[in-house]
Amino acid sequence: MANTDAIEIERLTALTPSVLAELQSLVVDSHWNQLPADWLLFHTLGAIYVARNPVGSIVASGAVLPMGESRENTAPVSWISMILVKPALRGQGMGRAVFERCLHQVRAQGRVPMLDATPQGEPLYAQFGFEAQWRFTRWRRPQQQAVLAPTPTGAAIDQLVALDRQALGFDRSALLQDIAGRSGSCCTCHGKATSLWRAGRTAVQIGPLVATNELDAVNLLNAMAQSLKDTLVIDVPEGRVHLEAALQSAGFASERSFTRMVRAGGLTLAPTDTAIIQAVAGPEYA
Repeated sequence: MANTDAIEIERLTALTPSVLAELQSLVVDSHWNQLPADWLLFHTLGAIYVARNPVGSIVASGAVLPMGESRENTAPVSWISMILVKPALRGQGMGRAVFERCLHQVRAQGRVPMLDATPQGEPLYAQFGFEAQWRFTRWRRPQQQAVLAPTPTGAAIDQLVALDRQALGFDRSALLQDIAGRSGSCCTCHGKATSLWRAGRTAVQIGPLVATNELDAVNLLNAMAQSLKDTLVIDVPEGRVHLEAALQSAGFASERSFTRMVRAGGLTLAPTDTAIIQAVAGPEYA
């Protein structure tokens, strides 16, 4: 196991254009989908930690995003994500060191740390006491030649926020409002299903998609897929058999899996209703 004690971790105090470019370089190197707007959101609502090489360039990152009030006065949650390392420096403990610093902040604030882990990362997080809650799969559809239908009906963000809070057990209104307000984003509904989509670096990300009835989610997914010709990605919890069938019919293919993990540490978790979650907002956002 790499010794992380000698690796200096810094909390970024400002996101200058050059710093944003270095952070975005980590995203490109890792083939992830985030844009500079995502780093700005983490910096505004949370914290970004980095490690630098001897000449001062950023070579590893991690982010902490505190969520809003949890239901029934239970412990607040913070999300940990964006654990990225330059490919040539992987395996030297930098990612672990950044993660440890993120986790230290969350625990020092009396919050519950949560994250979405890849299969490669899950064993590491288990070493820190994280436990699996449930799993989801990323699906991808390649770019289409033409739009087949108009954009589905728009929706008030409040409708999405309310269902999202019921599903997850904590409030994400600041996060969801930020995403919905971006250029290239849309909040839309069909029946009783509501969803966001947002522009990404390589694909449009659909999610969160929330609905009390999975078939309503299927109808909304089909409407979104027919109105967008971009490359699409969507992260769907396991067991959504109707949604999975609709994805396959719409030209999506499963790509990779993730595990939602939590380290309660004796704190009381908020009640959830995860059956409402038809697609998550993305591993970086819950």
